[in-house]
Amino acid sequence: MNKGELVDTVAAKTNITKKQTDEIISAFLSVVTQAVANGEKITLVGFGSFERRERSEREGRNPKTNEVIIIPATRVPVFSPGKQFREKVAP
Repeated sequence: MNKGELVDTVAAKTNITKKQTDEIISAFLSVVTQAVANGEKITLVGFGSFERRERSEREGRNPKTNEVIIIPATRVPVFSPGKQFREKVAP
């Protein structure tokens, strides 16, 4: 399902226009993205949580040359599904 299909489905379930639904979904994604980028954790009970984690520097290998390279430390976004979500996907 892509964003357009999500907008169509949510609009049909909520009886609001597709334009309003698109604005709401876009605003939601923007708020979550900005909050996680700022280091905040977003928790939606039953669905899951979005947060930023630090990934430490580590050693890797170039697959072509088998040369050891250092992969620098970075920040990554992480989604952890909630219990209800996990149970729905894998009963």
